[in-house]
Amino acid sequence: MNPAEWLRRTARRQPHAPALYRGATLAGTYAQFARRAAGLGAALAAQGVNPGDRVALFMANRTEYLEALYGIWWAGAAAVPINAKLHAREAAWIVGDAGAGVVFADANSSAALDPVLPDTVDIIAADSPAFTGLRRTAPLDVPRSMDGTDMAWLFYTSGTTGTPKGVMMTCANLASMTLGYFVDVDEVTADDAALYAAPMSHGAGLYNFMHVLRGAAHVVPESGGFDAGEILALAAELGRGKDRVSMFAAPTMVRRLVEVAKARGGTGEGIRTVVYAGGPMYEADIVEAVRVMGPCFVQIYGQGECPMGIAALSRADVANRDHPNWRDRLRSVGTAQTPVRVSVIDGEGRELPTGEVGEIAVRGATVMAGYWNNPEATADTIRDGWLRTGDIGRLDEDGYLTLQDRAKDVIISGGSNIYPREVEEVLLSHPTVREASVVGRPDPEWGEVVVAFVVTDGGGTPEEAALDALCLDHIARFKRPKSYRFVEALPKNNYGKVLKTALRAMLENEQTGGAI
Repeated sequence: MNPAEWLRRTARRQPHAPALYRGATLAGTYAQFARRAAGLGAALAAQGVNPGDRVALFMANRTEYLEALYGIWWAGAAAVPINAKLHAREAAWIVGDAGAGVVFADANSSAALDPVLPDTVDIIAADSPAFTGLRRTAPLDVPRSMDGTDMAWLFYTSGTTGTPKGVMMTCANLASMTLGYFVDVDEVTADDAALYAAPMSHGAGLYNFMHVLRGAAHVVPESGGFDAGEILALAAELGRGKDRVSMFAAPTMVRRLVEVAKARGGTGEGIRTVVYAGGPMYEADIVEAVRVMGPCFVQIYGQGECPMGIAALSRADVANRDHPNWRDRLRSVGTAQTPVRVSVIDGEGRELPTGEVGEIAVRGATVMAGYWNNPEATADTIRDGWLRTGDIGRLDEDGYLTLQDRAKDVIISGGSNIYPREVEEVLLSHPTVREASVVGRPDPEWGEVVVAFVVTDGGGTPEEAALDALCLDHIARFKRPKSYRFVEALPKNNYGKVLKTALRAMLENEQTGGAI
């Protein structure tokens, strides 16, 4: 089922219902939303975009993001959402690998992409007259047909090698995730509103489907991003005296919301549901969040290869303080979502007994179809029908899944994944850097921050400002190290592999008053 068909049905059922908001200002009804998407779909088709082609989106949050997204599907193409925080060169690599001939962008990203993309790629800025004109194209009456096996969403996630891989999500995958949300996460009504404070290229954007199906509103803050004060004020205004706003948030965002609500003497008025994921949530933080804002929190666990869809910890579990195991459950990521089966396995793929620690594996209708043009990585990640997540955890006797560690050394800062290898490769391009290893240091604000251990070649120690400038020229700002440690040698095992556990221990020793 083409997701654009969901929008078309809702627009026919409730054409005058408010659909798109910029802040508290109405930017379009469902009839207008569908008409604009249909116009964009027709314009893409006229430009030669065929069913199955890829069209990229590289822009910050805005209502036009949803219009372009559904326009892509109206044309029968697959959307390639790109994190707006990425460097233009990183985005250009994704566009090239996906074979996208069109990119929807905004003014800033359009200017950055123009010099790094070939002339054969058409860049359409959402805040340009050209975009407005394309929306007015005589529409395709119905979306082009897409089957369950057709790819609809091509999301790029990096592995430990730092090489991005395109996760192929089919229409059936997205439908499974969407229907699972209604069963395991939250219900949605036409009176609700989805507030997009986190990037629409990631989980927040995936949660649009539930609200389109139910005819709920879609709200983008005027800032286009996350400002706790703005979010709380906007939720209260949109709520009109009742809790109707739902949002996806990283733990960092939850902490900021709670801090600002407390400072203002508020309780998060207007917010009905906050789905949190994307990094570790400390027990004390979520306990305080429920105390301040009430039972509005739901935790989910997923990854790009099974987006938002592996496990869920219900609002009842998050708020419960009466169950004898409530602390253990609060530290978990909940139980398996309805469309999937979750298992903990050993190195040979054998299911482990309850309570034993191993790799988390998942299978079911939400699991990706595979990696784009990468059968080797697909075969390595999906074995015997099971997605190997690379995460380490355990299941208890009640089916609650607790994460123990991230086997792939991914650093999660502010809800965004940072892959050490790509940062290390940039640092190694400096002429005086012989070796570099990047690890995450726990941080109460961001969850983790990036710290780089650097070994020079003896030709002098580079200035930190020079390394910063090098990183900013090649990778997104949020990936650059927040601090550097210049060392004589990196700790290694007998096989020459850098012992990142030893580097983390060095940082821990620093924080407890020791010395490197």
